[in-house]
Amino acid sequence: MKGMGNMGNMMKQMQKMQKKMMKAQDELHEMTFEASAGGGMVTVVANGKKEITDVQIKEEVVDPDDVDMLQDLILAATNDVLKQIDDKTNDTMGQFTKGMNMPGMF
Repeated sequence: MKGMGNMGNMMKQMQKMQKKMMKAQDELHEMTFEASAGGGMVTVVANGKKEITDVQIKEEVVDPDDVDMLQDLILAATNDVLKQIDDKTNDTMGQFTKGMNMPGMF
């Protein structure tokens, strides 16, 4: 019967860890991330859910003869902000999976 006590303890630990993980994930979702390209000509803002919440484009970068450059700046800023979210998510959530072999968890 001693093994059952250890199992109960382990279940409590898992539940505690799950609550911490959920809290950390909620906090991540509430965070705001920002990235810019072209020396601040294009700025993209997103939340931790990877939802783009704002795009700011400086008027002087809008050139009808060079739409490709504007598109490149938007892509660069968007990819940068999404990478920031991924990095923060991996740093934050990775603390819960240290030492566990759980590929693809986050």
